[in-house]
Amino acid sequence: MNYYPTKETTTGTEQEHSVKMKNRKTLEISGVKEVDSLDNEEFLLETVMGYLIIRGQNLQMKNLDVGEGIVSIKGKIYEMSYVDEQKENAKGLFSKLFR
Repeated sequence: MNYYPTKETTTGTEQEHSVKMKNRKTLEISGVKEVDSLDNEEFLLETVMGYLIIRGQNLQMKNLDVGEGIVSIKGKIYEMSYVDEQKENAKGLFSKLFR
C-alpha cells in the first residue's frame, strides 16, 4: 500500500510580504493589512511585517486589492522605512518632522 502525505495548506494566518519597486516610479506591496493614512507625499501602511512608511512626491494609489492585501502606488518614491512601534508613535514621529 502506498502512502502519500497530503500537503498542508496555509490557513491565511501567515501571509507573505513583498515590496517590488520599478524605476522609483511604481511600487507594489503585498501583505498589506490596512492603509492607515495617505496623501501625495506619504503613505502609512500596516503590513504583516509591521508599519511601512513610504515617502515621495505626487504619490497616488494606483491599485488596492483588499482581499489579497496588495497595494500599488505610483509617483516619485524617495524613502521607505519600517516602524516597529505602534501606529500612534509612527504618526507622531513623522508629523513632528513635517511641522
